[in-house]
Amino acid sequence: MDQISVVLTDDHVVVRNGIKLLLENSHEINVIGEGANGQEALDLCKALKPDVLVIDIRMPIMNGIEATSKINEYSTTTKVLILSMHDDAEYILDAAEKGASGYLLKDSSSDEFLKAIKTVKEGKKYFSGDISKVLVEGYLNMKQTGATPVAPTLNHNEEKIDLTKREKEILQYVAHGKSSKDIASILNKSVRTVETHRFNIMKKMGVKSAVELISKINEMPTLKNELGL
Repeated sequence: MDQISVVLTDDHVVVRNGIKLLLENSHEINVIGEGANGQEALDLCKALKPDVLVIDIRMPIMNGIEATSKINEYSTTTKVLILSMHDDAEYILDAAEKGASGYLLKDSSSDEFLKAIKTVKEGKKYFSGDISKVLVEGYLNMKQTGATPVAPTLNHNEEKIDLTKREKEILQYVAHGKSSKDIASILNKSVRTVETHRFNIMKKMGVKSAVELISKINEMPTLKNELGL
């Protein structure tokens, strides 16, 4: 069986070395290049044409999502697997929209890591653990069909957005800076459930990030009052 060629990019050398050791211990994966930022990842992928690029999001010079977008502009063979500590919907959806084939949390098991690499190498999507594949694919399907979430119709005073009681509860926590993992712990729900609610909230409010979400709330005094903000 041919080994899967991988370029690994993370700005922390210790993290990168640990991941490399884990991958190469499987004997199914060959790490053919290493980078410390998105630009290096881009250059390595152009030169080495790996099967899979494993890349962190937050790095100097060029972040992982920007690098993913650029790689997908010129290559249809190199698959991108995002490896990140961030479990928030806006990161995941942005990565998927820019062409990432998978998104893996850094606290995932070694078995899941290897499974993710093999899955994206085969041209399939992989979203780890509590990240909902249905959530991401549903968003991408809307983009492809032109049904991108848009803001609801305006009335003469303020937008009327029909949020459920649970969605309002989650929106309160988001407004106070809580992550999906934090909210899941507080509500005793799975991260996947919280992410699904967050996606529905963003869809209803016509936004794609937490920053846009907070800005939207500030433009809506009635909703802001309902949330006790």
